[in-house]
Amino acid sequence: MAVIDNLVQANKQYELPGPLEARPALGVAVVTCMDARIDVYRALGLEPGAAHVLRNAGGVVTPDVLRSLAISQRALGTQEVMLLHHTTCGMDNFDDTAFRAELAAESGTTPTWDAPGFSDVREDVRRSVAAVRACPWLPHRDAVRGFVFDVATGSVEEVG
Repeated sequence: MAVIDNLVQANKQYELPGPLEARPALGVAVVTCMDARIDVYRALGLEPGAAHVLRNAGGVVTPDVLRSLAISQRALGTQEVMLLHHTTCGMDNFDDTAFRAELAAESGTTPTWDAPGFSDVREDVRRSVAAVRACPWLPHRDAVRGFVFDVATGSVEEVG
């Protein structure tokens, strides 16, 4: 609890530049990993209110990410999607089957979700781009691009 208390205390120093629109100013949604080493706003030069940032383990394009992108585009005006995976990700070679079996054994309940890993980050970016472009609920599927963030240097590389 002490960490959360410290976070709440730090928030007392936080100030926004005034009321911000719900619609992202740049019209872009970024899908990336929850990895704590990635400061998405600093790495991409974003200010509050500029973009939607969707994060999960591995930056995986899950049904929930597609749901969020559909809302982002249809209700809040985004037109571009940036998929940002990264080097040395914890989902690299992650064993979804073993993880789900472990959770089921410990809890007595099998998860209803998958936690897919990958063995090639660039190939997973390509697969993610294809999944977003194939989603029929998204009106803006042409401006979908994939990148790999290098956690050692902070640079991004586009994956074609």
